[in-house]
Amino acid sequence: MNLICLSLVKLLFYLAHSPLGSIVLLDFQPRQFVMVDGNLKVTDMDDASTEELSCKEDKDCTLDFPTKSFPLKCSALGKCEGINEKKNLFNAYRYFFTYLLPHSAPPALRPFLSDILNATGDLRYGINETLKAFEKVLHLYKSGLYLQKRPLLLKDYISLKGFRTVEGEDYKCWPSYSHLGCLLSVHGAEEAAAICNSQAQCQSFIITQQRTWTGRPLASFQSSLTDLIPDANAVVYIKRSASSGKRL
Repeated sequence: MNLICLSLVKLLFYLAHSPLGSIVLLDFQPRQFVMVDGNLKVTDMDDASTEELSCKEDKDCTLDFPTKSFPLKCSALGKCEGINEKKNLFNAYRYFFTYLLPHSAPPALRPFLSDILNATGDLRYGINETLKAFEKVLHLYKSGLYLQKRPLLLKDYISLKGFRTVEGEDYKCWPSYSHLGCLLSVHGAEEAAAICNSQAQCQSFIITQQRTWTGRPLASFQSSLTDLIPDANAVVYIKRSASSGKRL
């Protein structure tokens, strides 16, 4: 689950419902944002505006971008309905969602993110629907509900409690949290076993004490049976096929 995209959606939700009215960011560029304590912040509000485009009829309310145009409604108050909110949302789609969403979640959740991507790219979703959709995916991600009805693979592994493997450089995977090896977010040991099975190099894994911003643990996947170190809080999971004929 991509923290940047979720934080951006929460920020745009606030801008759409601010006490000053709907605020549009006129210079919407990635360089205008910075992460502070896990939250996305706007670095410069000089180019923000609460003004909404005036109109006399619907044809005055076309929202134009380099590759797409969107017809909007002219309200009874003579303003183009939701133009500030929609402009922010489509800019979020083209500068952030397009690049960060497609591969930012486990495969089972990617169809949900694809729906968000398509709906925001066509402006079928407003910011309220977009935030609701993101929160649904986050709930599935944190709860592990997306793992239901999957085969149990942990039975194919031997667990050694009270040990961990020697840390060191190993095979790389994407999107790893470490440049030295394959360190991925998992819901638990069962999902880690599924990931290990899907990688030809993987022979063993451990669930580390490290946690992501969602509270999910990080699992370290390894290609060989390295030396084991006593660690009362750790468990090493080794493929039964890898342990055959080896003394553990």
